[in-house]
Amino acid sequence: MQKSVWKHLRIPFSLYLMPVFAFAACQYPFADIPTLILSFVAIHAFLYPSDNGYTSYFEKKPDTSSPVQVTIRPALLRLSIAFELCGLLIAFYISREFAVMLLIYGLVSKSLYFPAIRLKRFGFFTLLLVALLQGGFAYLMSTLALHHLHLHELLEVKYMLPAALCSGMILGFYPLTQIYQHKYDREHGNKTASLILGVNGTFIFCAVVFFLGNAGFYLYFLHYFKGVIFFILFQVFLSPLYAYFLLWYFAWIVDDSEANFHNAMLLNKIAAACLMSFFIMVAIVENWF
Repeated sequence: MQKSVWKHLRIPFSLYLMPVFAFAACQYPFADIPTLILSFVAIHAFLYPSDNGYTSYFEKKPDTSSPVQVTIRPALLRLSIAFELCGLLIAFYISREFAVMLLIYGLVSKSLYFPAIRLKRFGFFTLLLVALLQGGFAYLMSTLALHHLHLHELLEVKYMLPAALCSGMILGFYPLTQIYQHKYDREHGNKTASLILGVNGTFIFCAVVFFLGNAGFYLYFLHYFKGVIFFILFQVFLSPLYAYFLLWYFAWIVDDSEANFHNAMLLNKIAAACLMSFFIMVAIVENWF
């Protein structure tokens, strides 16, 4: 199989969603190490790359992710299906409910790009759907696997509240990943939230969501998890992200070409690194001390 097929799975991109899994792992002692590894592999090594493959297959976007050549499209579809099946088999080994949640995630995600449905074009509805799927639903999916829960147990406040916070995190980051492609989205009828808001509006919207999300984390740490000291540590770990966001915003004010793919991806990398560092630290404290 051609090497160019594999790159469309964009496996490194799954790292950007790792904080959600790490948040689920850090809150309570997880069941066991094998479950931790298997659930991580099912989600991050197979589900998310498969999703990226389907996205590349349906999208013909002429950006830095490179368009899919006609000659490799059938191979890409087969590889994406194979990855999805592998993820479902691993998930089924953990529990049937986990496998069902992985299947639901994949189906909803495909609806964003599948030509006959293409929910991606519906602006703020799409933003909310992505935030719920990649945030709250992914958190609940990870929690169910890591702690060997049943679906009805996920309705407890101690799980639903952090799920809502995860959706808030995605709500604040996702529009910034669309900020560099307004011209493409306008030409192809994709009425994304970022396009509706404009570049300046996107920065302001995300800043407001960051602030509200932080308030939510404060209440969560204060009343449900670890106390204020961990919220303060949370702010310390996130300080590089805050600094970069402000620097990027002021750089764009000076030069509008700064709203580009490179800067958007760098924000994602910094955010993932900051959040992962904090949640891993908390997971170590929670599970081994």
